[in-house]
Amino acid sequence: MSATYSAPLLTDLYELTMAAAYWKAGIADRESVFHLSFRNAPFQSGFTVACGLGLALEFVRNFHFEERELAFLESVPGREGKTLFESQFLGALSDLKFRCDIDAVPEGTLVFPHEPLLRVQGPILQAQLVETALLNFLNFGSLIATKAARICLAAQGDSVIEFGLRRAQGPDGGLMASRAAYIGGCSATSNVLAGQTYGIPLAGTHAHSLVLAYETELQAFQSYAKAFPDNCIFLVDTYDSLRGVSHAIAVGHELRRLGHQLAGIRLDSGDLAYLSREARKMLNAAGFPDALIVGSNDLDEHIIASLKQQGAAINVWGVGTRLVTGHDQPALGGVYKLSALRDDAGRWQPKLKLSEQAAKSTTPGIPQVRRFRSDKEFIGDAIYDLREALPERFTIVDPSDFTRRKLLQEDAETEDLLVPICRGGQIVYKNPALAEVRQRVVAQLAMFHPGIKRLVNPHQYPAGLEAGLHELKTRAILDARGAL
Repeated sequence: MSATYSAPLLTDLYELTMAAAYWKAGIADRESVFHLSFRNAPFQSGFTVACGLGLALEFVRNFHFEERELAFLESVPGREGKTLFESQFLGALSDLKFRCDIDAVPEGTLVFPHEPLLRVQGPILQAQLVETALLNFLNFGSLIATKAARICLAAQGDSVIEFGLRRAQGPDGGLMASRAAYIGGCSATSNVLAGQTYGIPLAGTHAHSLVLAYETELQAFQSYAKAFPDNCIFLVDTYDSLRGVSHAIAVGHELRRLGHQLAGIRLDSGDLAYLSREARKMLNAAGFPDALIVGSNDLDEHIIASLKQQGAAINVWGVGTRLVTGHDQPALGGVYKLSALRDDAGRWQPKLKLSEQAAKSTTPGIPQVRRFRSDKEFIGDAIYDLREALPERFTIVDPSDFTRRKLLQEDAETEDLLVPICRGGQIVYKNPALAEVRQRVVAQLAMFHPGIKRLVNPHQYPAGLEAGLHELKTRAILDARGAL
């Protein structure tokens, strides 16, 4: 992991100024609960893939302030020539040992708006300081993993390779995007550093520059075949795509005489539906029915779905820019909010943020999510408060429309989504291998109704507040507005 990922200064300045205010007021150790959630699924999707927890765990595991970081904070100027932070506060940071409890939804789980992806309980100063980094890891990871899952659904079982490093938002963005894309369903990446760092399978062909480096396209393919006789996928569209296919076939015959096989071709421009069908005919007629046809060129789930509908004969999809940048939605709007705080008597006090829009008012309490399953299909999620007694039967209320309610089956199987991750600052969760997380996404998708997985106008999965929590939230809102 990059050293940047584990640095406590991977944060916004206001996290530190708030922490200093808590310390100054003598409430730094007041027990608090924060939870991380989002209000809308990205890409107008019917689901979101939780991702980024593995990186967050490493951040938490290594959370402490070293001398060089404290020295930098000591140099931050305030107004009137004074330093921003008191030396005593920086001394408190130097002695800080992270001792919060964290519960989170395992990576690869499908989640829905308003559900907590992660909950932090512990001293308010510490829980505040980790906010920005946790949001960074989970917001970006979940965004890209969701995009990858949608692209893989559109590919209908074909292999999808992530090709996006050169267009990613910097090297760290590219590395994190490769990780999230693999979790979301991509079978491989062109990002060699991601292969080394995370063990993601590598894949790639060659660029147009290889062809342009030789007098003829045929010579370029012959040269590449000498270097990689068992891994030849030729990019055929430098000059004329179908003529390029014929050159690939010619080299394929040469490879076969030497005991090797033509792996395939790649199309990176033009009418991919037409060209792939024609290429398939040519390859089949020449005796290469198993040669792959790779399609690339600014693809996303909608273009792939359209090409599938047009009968494109593409086996493998190379997706770059629109995947690793979350092209049509640049960020997941995850938020991290204080939802409970112990008072001087040790009693939990629910906390919420008000908004003119009901859906943007936060949920108070200590939240957990219970998922209900019937006949091997998930049927609904209830967000409930761990402080309250559970009802015999769960009724859920849509956070965006209190008139929409659903009574969940009494005999349904259930599971709570947030699991123990950290206790007293110590990691208690065994982080699974990325291949296991990737398989979890596949298993999760299989458990949801097909309508929820539609690319356009998906069905809304029933996920809402347990009725008792809804009433608590309503009373808290009215109380905060002075209406009680």
